[in-house]
Amino acid sequence: MPLDAPQTSSMSRTAMKAEMLDAETELALAYAWRDQRDEEALHRLITAYMRLAISMASKFRRYGAPMNDLIQEAGLGLMKAADKFDPDRGVRFSTYAVWWIKASIQDYVMRNWSMVRTGSTSSQKSLFFNMRRVQARLEREAMANGEELDGYQLREMIAHEVGVPLRDVEMMQGRLSGSDFSLNATQSSEDEGREWIDTLEDDGPRGDQLVEQDHDLGALRNWLTDAMQNLNERERFIVRERKLRDAPRTLESLGTELNLSKERVRQLEAAAFQKMRKHLEKHGSEVHNLLA
Repeated sequence: MPLDAPQTSSMSRTAMKAEMLDAETELALAYAWRDQRDEEALHRLITAYMRLAISMASKFRRYGAPMNDLIQEAGLGLMKAADKFDPDRGVRFSTYAVWWIKASIQDYVMRNWSMVRTGSTSSQKSLFFNMRRVQARLEREAMANGEELDGYQLREMIAHEVGVPLRDVEMMQGRLSGSDFSLNATQSSEDEGREWIDTLEDDGPRGDQLVEQDHDLGALRNWLTDAMQNLNERERFIVRERKLRDAPRTLESLGTELNLSKERVRQLEAAAFQKMRKHLEKHGSEVHNLLA
């Protein structure tokens, strides 16, 4: 939104009409808010410095964010500054508020620059807002000296200048090279053009793998069913309750139901598994391959 858009222009005019606070009045308002939580004093303090917030917000228009949103973020930063300001430190509120306003706007710009998180550390933030300026200066200086920098040399110099790792410069260069594109956008202007998402390799199993998997699972299920048929009724009951339920039962609860000790239930379970193992051994390596 341009700076002279109706809503933004109205906000700017209102801010410009706000009173100019002298140092004594500003200090009195800050004390009233800090010590008495006087909301009227807070409102007066914020209103007086809203012109500062709007002025700083306008400097970030080149990042493509709506001006109204930038002003709102600047206002949030101003309110945080007012809440944390300590009048006993002997500095003007405007000096203190500049940092909070700038930080709030920068966080908003970085959050909305891309769907992919652009950066979170202080060094990455510094790189985001300074890389293009530093790069342009380095290129001008090289041209003035009759030098020609390749991409790698330029990235190394930027990393040294800003004080960040080379990998951060390479990452940020990719993030700043263009905006996000939808994978559902078509590759051509035709209505029936293929979408970019169609060119991505499917990580899921192929059709032949699914068929083979279903076949193997069916065979294994049949072999286990046959092995279960070789057990007596009590052994089958113990195996079902211990291994085939979503919530397996304990040896103690089965012992109580069957009027057996917990140790005896464990022995019957082990004997049932041994019978099933022997029955499955006749299928040889096929079972081991399916269970591998």
